[in-house]
Amino acid sequence: MKGEGHAVCLGRDIDTDLIIAGRYLRTKDRSVWAAHVFEDLDPTLAGRLAGAVIVAGPNFGCGSSREQAAVALKEAGVVAVAAPTFARIFFRNAVNIGLLVLECEIPCHEGEAVRFDLDEGWIEAGGTRRPLRPLSPRMREILRSGGLVPYLSGGHG
Repeated sequence: MKGEGHAVCLGRDIDTDLIIAGRYLRTKDRSVWAAHVFEDLDPTLAGRLAGAVIVAGPNFGCGSSREQAAVALKEAGVVAVAAPTFARIFFRNAVNIGLLVLECEIPCHEGEAVRFDLDEGWIEAGGTRRPLRPLSPRMREILRSGGLVPYLSGGHG
């Protein structure tokens, strides 16, 4: 799986409350989540996420186990999230809904092009290419299918 997008640079320990605040979880309208993603971190950020690769520091997605955080990012148009480490529940929620999570360390400059190849195991930004931590063949197939439900509906598992 290849992909690319413009970099949106974030820091370390981005928790699920920063991704989508609890006050927006009373609705199941995903467009509301997408409109308010990262609102408490930067109210303008949601408008810059379509086609973005979020490049973050360690421990992305820590905090509560709310699946809505990964859904909000995908609905906002995020192509992938790259970080050295992820909170394990966020990581699995992202894979389950078909949001690419790339475990790596890559320098980030806001707006620069970020390219990656999940199958070949690399990410590139600003002329620097780094390895990705490999995903299992099954996880890659779940992501290729668009998430766990489409994967299982296709007769896998």
